[in-house]
Amino acid sequence: MRYGRKDSQRSDERVYEDDYYEPQYVDEGRGGFDKDYYTDYGGSGAKSTYQYPDAVAKFIIHLYKAINNRDTAEIENLYEIRFPQLTKDYFKEEKWPVDISHLVDEPLFITLYRELYFRHIYAALPQSLTFSDRCNSYSNYCELFNMILTSPEPIDLTLTNQWLWEIIDEFVYQFQSFSQFRRSPKLNQEEMSYLKDHSYIWSVLSVLNVLYSLIEKSNINAQLKAYFNNENPDEVAGEFGKSPLYKMLGYFSIIALLRVHSMLGDYHLAVKVLENIDLHKNTMYCNVPACQITTYYYVGFAYVMMRRYADAIRTYTNSLLYMQRIRQMFQAKSYQNDQVNKQTEQMYTMLAVCLVLHPQSIDESINGVLQDRKFSEKMARMQGGDLKEFENCFLFACPKFLSPVPPSLESGATPDASQEPLYIQKTIFLQEVAQQIYLPTVRSFLKLYTTMPISKLAAFMETDQTALGECLLCFKHKMHNVVWTKGISSLDGEFQAGSEVDFYIDKDMVHIADTKVGRRYGDYFIRHIHIMDELHRALKSLKF
Repeated sequence: MRYGRKDSQRSDERVYEDDYYEPQYVDEGRGGFDKDYYTDYGGSGAKSTYQYPDAVAKFIIHLYKAINNRDTAEIENLYEIRFPQLTKDYFKEEKWPVDISHLVDEPLFITLYRELYFRHIYAALPQSLTFSDRCNSYSNYCELFNMILTSPEPIDLTLTNQWLWEIIDEFVYQFQSFSQFRRSPKLNQEEMSYLKDHSYIWSVLSVLNVLYSLIEKSNINAQLKAYFNNENPDEVAGEFGKSPLYKMLGYFSIIALLRVHSMLGDYHLAVKVLENIDLHKNTMYCNVPACQITTYYYVGFAYVMMRRYADAIRTYTNSLLYMQRIRQMFQAKSYQNDQVNKQTEQMYTMLAVCLVLHPQSIDESINGVLQDRKFSEKMARMQGGDLKEFENCFLFACPKFLSPVPPSLESGATPDASQEPLYIQKTIFLQEVAQQIYLPTVRSFLKLYTTMPISKLAAFMETDQTALGECLLCFKHKMHNVVWTKGISSLDGEFQAGSEVDFYIDKDMVHIADTKVGRRYGDYFIRHIHIMDELHRALKSLKF
């Protein structure tokens, strides 16, 4: 066997009564992990008597051999095509077998398999998901990451980038799911008692511990700095960073931190963790489309909440153009269709919100989609000052927010406890929108005139001159945003005016200037003439 530890490290088995099992937990500091823990996944401690279909047994053995032989092409085929197909054929309404020890008796492979086992339950059988499954899945992730992080030298394990990304992505998703679950009123007294004694299970600190440990182990930030400066990343990678396994796990952990901090509502820190990733160039994440989409979605949303609408529009537009190019790829992978389609819809919705608050020109193909009846009607209502429409768009397009503090279990969870983080973020967003709800109306009047008495504009706005003065000052303030111009960090930028109209007030008159730059039609036609000329020469050179 080429990878993993040879000893099972299962000498300390502890069983929690009634089907729940307690692992020795890893140290919650940023440092070491305790290797000696184990959880019984069978539910009763007995060996499984599950009868394997031949195709399933062959798949498990074949996958083990492909990983052992480092056959990347075969691993990709088995993981991305064969596993979903077998799931569809045999496990649409039941779980994959939990005990495969009589087929393969190798600790690391069994841990990888169990990660797939629990992932299938979360994705396809949520009605069968138990409290025990949630705790045991957490224990399995701890065991997997302990194997990777506590090894004195890089473990010899080859997995595809897609698989590595989905391990990290699923780890964060299950943390999110458990955080919402523990705030729901579904917990019984026994489960609440268990969580009181084992508060580390799926805690924020334990998840951040894993992600930061993977980043540090791989030296990925040092590699990204070297990559940006056109230096050799291998010179700063270290022994672990040179391993593709550690390098990509570290990279994907950075994206996972972006997601976790966004769900916790710390948007500045969410973008800051990407300070060594140049989002404006094609880098490592481009070979995993799901990672690319996740990155742009959370960066765009963080920009919205930081009132950097120009950067949010640019981020969403780039992502949506990218998804238009790769959509054909996802059509062949039905298990990713729903996720990609939903995130696409969410980004279009937030883009519509940004364009209402901060109008500007965007790519024609993206703008064409926004002219569709569904989005155009939403934008029209928001431009008309409908706060309820802003709220509906936010609730649809926002991520699942979490609280960094677990709920009190003394009296059980209340029905509204799980919605508290969402309510806080929604309130912050709507307060910002309410401050600029009249700006589209002001903008529409300013675009019609070059000069206008303040009294006349106040009459159009159906308000007094004092309130109008506050509204015009708000317009000046809100239309100036920090906009990224250069640099690797997505937090970099400078203040720029984003409005297509500008004005100043002299005595009782408003003087207005149109700052919109007209399209340079000459350059446009010359460029297309050259394109047609090249096409004509190419056609003439062909021999039919």
